[in-house]
Amino acid sequence: MSRMITRRLPAVLAASVLAPIVLQSAQAQQPADTRVLTEIIVTADPIGGRTADELIQPVSVLHGDELARRLAGSIGEILDGLPGVANADFGPGVGRPTVRGQQGSRVVVLDDGLPVADVSGEGVDHAVAIDARGAEQIEIFRGPMTLLYGSGAAGGVVNVRSSRFLPDFAPSSFARLDASYSPNGDDRQVDLQFEHALDEAFGLRGALGLRRSNDFSIKGFQEEDQTEGRRGRLQNSNLSSDTASLTGMFRQDWGHIGLGASRWRTDYGIPEVFDPQRLRGDGSDDFERITADYERIDLRAEILDPLPGFTTLRLKSAWTRFEQQESEFKFNRADGSFREAIVEAEFQNDEFDTRIDLVHAPIAGWQGVLGLQFSDRDFFADDPRGADRGFYVRPNRTRTSALYLVEELRTGFGRLEFGGRIERTASRADDVIGSRVEGVTQEDGSFLPLPEQLDRRRDTPLSLSAGSIIDLDEAHHLRVALTRAQRMPSGEQLYAFGRHAAAGTWEVGNPELDRETYTNFELGIDRHLGRLRYDFTVFYNRADDYIFLASEDDGTGNPVFVNDIGNRAGEGAAADCAPGAGGLCRLRNQLVTNQQADAEFYGAELAGSFQLVEGPVPLTLHVSGDLVRGKLRDGGNLPRITPARAGVGLATRLEGIDMRVDFQRVDRQSRIGEAESTTDGFNLLSLDLAWQLPGTGTDTTLYLRGRNLLDEDGRRHQSFFKDDAPIIGRAFYLGFRTQLGGR
Repeated sequence: MSRMITRRLPAVLAASVLAPIVLQSAQAQQPADTRVLTEIIVTADPIGGRTADELIQPVSVLHGDELARRLAGSIGEILDGLPGVANADFGPGVGRPTVRGQQGSRVVVLDDGLPVADVSGEGVDHAVAIDARGAEQIEIFRGPMTLLYGSGAAGGVVNVRSSRFLPDFAPSSFARLDASYSPNGDDRQVDLQFEHALDEAFGLRGALGLRRSNDFSIKGFQEEDQTEGRRGRLQNSNLSSDTASLTGMFRQDWGHIGLGASRWRTDYGIPEVFDPQRLRGDGSDDFERITADYERIDLRAEILDPLPGFTTLRLKSAWTRFEQQESEFKFNRADGSFREAIVEAEFQNDEFDTRIDLVHAPIAGWQGVLGLQFSDRDFFADDPRGADRGFYVRPNRTRTSALYLVEELRTGFGRLEFGGRIERTASRADDVIGSRVEGVTQEDGSFLPLPEQLDRRRDTPLSLSAGSIIDLDEAHHLRVALTRAQRMPSGEQLYAFGRHAAAGTWEVGNPELDRETYTNFELGIDRHLGRLRYDFTVFYNRADDYIFLASEDDGTGNPVFVNDIGNRAGEGAAADCAPGAGGLCRLRNQLVTNQQADAEFYGAELAGSFQLVEGPVPLTLHVSGDLVRGKLRDGGNLPRITPARAGVGLATRLEGIDMRVDFQRVDRQSRIGEAESTTDGFNLLSLDLAWQLPGTGTDTTLYLRGRNLLDEDGRRHQSFFKDDAPIIGRAFYLGFRTQLGGR
């Protein structure tokens, strides 16, 4: 992959320079088009009032028809295919965004500007607790955003913005409904939103959503090397989810304030080949399911001219409680009948997040924001079967306080921006006494005992950034940015020590891990006027003391597996076991260790469009592509790095019907980490049709979406369990969107 990138990167750079010249010469026979794209304000920008075109950081914004076209069952699925963004799915119930090869606790997902306080960073099988189907806008920042959102944003930020806290009401009350159905998995999705203004000063907004499905269809066998058993079905992939929210918004001349409550519930299976009678000999005689419940209260306020010298004060606060259970469903081997369901792990996360942004009036041409942020996270995990059982992540509490400043100066050539953030973190882990897990044998043969007590951790990460937008001419911008960002290890990286049943792993953390330090350089050029539009970015990210989850090679190229208390084959309770024996003789957990080493990431991202034909039947060509290389600086590859991708699409409109066809090639990934396997490439073909019904007296649109139309057996390399859960097969979604009132 590194040689491939070395060969391709100059070609991509050259193409980005030559393509505008070639395409502009093709336009020379056409009248000049100086239309500007609709301005969309990026709400996760603390200065406020700036569009994506005015930001130095590389950002993608999904809004309007483009967002409606992409809406799907998970945030990862919605964003998959955007430049630099991929889906690290674990079956349809879990879709976590991967940004430039980084995922989990390095990519912060925001709900209206504050973190979604779930446990999706503590396990590859954990869903992100947000339903993005009701979003008004989704903003994706690629690259380190620790300056604004803290240590967890070292990989990027995804902000899901709803309409709950918008200060302006519609001209009249309205209700909006979006419903769809797919025969693949009998997948039913519904989203309902409403708004009712009691008077000019106060209004209510609400939302309800649900999703129900059965097991999904796939191409071929479920497991990568499976040759017998059931074909065409992703076993244990059925799911259900429910969301609800209610928000009150009060506005006056001085500003506005909103208070809202929301809830998200889900129940989904972890896909695996299920064979309770062991007819094949290697299928699982049980399966895992996850249920989660997320409750949240949000407060948002904006005050105009709050203090002398300051134009705006913004307050954002959220109180959340997240609870999750992972259950094992057991069956009788004799007849395959259901026997019992046992809760193997419980997670609870109580969190309070708040931030205050003070936007100051211009000082000698500089405009900026001074911010304060505070977070208090109380995380709990337990095996309810008894105090002596193995556990995954020990309970811990983390408090973070931060002060940050971002300043912008408009110049004759464009803009300059500087920023800094200082953060103070303190974490404390509970003692663990009397566990049946004694420890685990490490790769070098030494024995690592379970630490019963751990010292408190305190640290002060610092992040700095500088950048500029240079106006090359009326149509082109050049963006340059340099960021030094520091990230603290996450809870699971520090405190994991035991079996994570639903994920099928036995994870080892390290409480002595150092902070990570990133030096990230961005260079981008974009064209935002005319029939030709594009945005091209190259980046280099040097990571010191990078933490990654590594597997151990058993000597045959396969990962090492251990039993439920960490014994390898032939040691402890796993010694002298008869073939097929159960209990602690089952080596069913992949041993993975949080390791630290110097690393680097580099790559390129391209998105563009060209208006081939104008008029009553327009035709627009869309292109996209990205590649990222992640490796250790001393040699070797980082695991689960997104492969290179390239896409092309055509969009048109005929007699009121919007049509678009997209093709994407996902390349083979052969640059792999230790005990990883290569992943074959695959092709994705999609179709979108949308027809706005005329003469109905309502704003109603019928739509048809086709996904994976080639019915490919694709495996996502960035997914931890790609060999157990392929992408779903060919799927069609038929749905409608309608709105009553609001005009």
